[in-house]
Amino acid sequence: MKKKCFSNFLNIQILIILIGSAVVVQSQENVTRLTLQDAIEIAKKQSPDALMAKHKFRASYWQYRSYQAKYLPSLTLNGSLPGFDKSISRIKLEEGSIFSQSNENSLSAGLSITQQIGLTGGNISINSNFERLDNFILDSSSYNATLLNIAFRQPLFTYNTFRWERKLEPMLYEEARKSYIEDMEQVSLTATNLFFNLLLAQIQEQIVRINEANYDTLYKIAEGRFNLGKIAENDLLQLELQYLRASSAVKDAELDLENQRFRFKSFLRFQEESKIELIIPTLVNPFMVDASRAIMEARSNSSVALAFTRRLMEAESTVAQAKYNGRFDAELFALYGLSNNDEYIRYLNDNPSDQQHFELGISLPILDWGVARGKIKMAESNQEIVRTTIEQEQIDFNQEIFLKVSRFNMQYNQVLISAKADTVAQKGYEITKARYLIGKISITDLNIAQTESDNSKSNFINALGTYWRNYYDLRRMTLFDWEKNQPIMVDYKDLL
Repeated sequence: MKKKCFSNFLNIQILIILIGSAVVVQSQENVTRLTLQDAIEIAKKQSPDALMAKHKFRASYWQYRSYQAKYLPSLTLNGSLPGFDKSISRIKLEEGSIFSQSNENSLSAGLSITQQIGLTGGNISINSNFERLDNFILDSSSYNATLLNIAFRQPLFTYNTFRWERKLEPMLYEEARKSYIEDMEQVSLTATNLFFNLLLAQIQEQIVRINEANYDTLYKIAEGRFNLGKIAENDLLQLELQYLRASSAVKDAELDLENQRFRFKSFLRFQEESKIELIIPTLVNPFMVDASRAIMEARSNSSVALAFTRRLMEAESTVAQAKYNGRFDAELFALYGLSNNDEYIRYLNDNPSDQQHFELGISLPILDWGVARGKIKMAESNQEIVRTTIEQEQIDFNQEIFLKVSRFNMQYNQVLISAKADTVAQKGYEITKARYLIGKISITDLNIAQTESDNSKSNFINALGTYWRNYYDLRRMTLFDWEKNQPIMVDYKDLL
């Protein structure tokens, strides 16, 4: 019940500030008013960071598509149309060498299909080839055709790149998907920072304008009282000094406001010429985040957590590569084909000759002075370093989530307290000003009350900004919408 009363009070406090802001800007024309959610939505659509995140994801998507295409059959057409040769060459015979003149033209075309076998790291190919040779010296033509060739190549004791790619590439793509959501939540966080920087500059500019008007009024009243001999000259000079300081503060606040407005519009790529006025956001319905659940969601959703698993697998892959490379190696190659040649193309299919080839190649280092063993030991040591580093990073990651949850849960009450303090300070200033006008207190007390009033309003905006920064930072770390109690989802098809 107490928290509900505080929440109602906070909304009343925000309403009072909004009414005060509206009074100041009522006379301005062409003013675009934005809420925090408006700013975030615009930033997600057209900010430079959002566009870079989109193209970064697209690059990862096409990289993954290229990886998938490697495991699909590839169809290749090659040929030579024509291959003309007229030359004199030296030919070695048993009796000696002679010069021979060549004047011929060849036409060739071939079609091949190749399929990678990811499970074993080998490949199988099917191809056919057709060739025509025209000899202009003999005035003859002949044909040769490879009707069918089936070849199989299989490394037996080598590092299987394709096997490890099948494990790592999907993880890299999933990381890219999660990284995109994190990048967009970072856009929300950046927009929130710029929003509250501009909002604070907007509020402070309004405060100093009100202070200038107040001190102008107080100074004129003090001049009359001084002429009547009711106040000392020192008090009059103090008010004049405060008025001059307030006038100077207006110029500084206007400059800071324009600077923050430019940064805000630049990030949002806001093209409209109208002035921007920000609306102070209210709090969402108060809720608490459980630290254990936040850590669990971060482990399930975050790209950082997925990268831990991927880096361990990459280290394991490096060890496997070191164990295979530079040691016993063997490769199996087998081929079967049908071919024929003839002076007439119509006879190429008649009684083709078969061709067979089988080869088992081996490579066995006899003496490498421990090079291969050294590489294995280095890879294993690096694997242990990676494992230890990741274990520590996981601890730090969990601790960071815990601290962010603690800050978020605590900040709601801080906003309520700062709102209450702002109301008390404003009321205290009005009472102090009234007492000064009747001569009950000194100018020093009035200055102190005015400073506390200004600081309390700035503290309230800062506390509110910290709440929303913590909220979007927690969303970015966990990829979870805590207000709606569901994971943050994205339709990736819209990005392609």
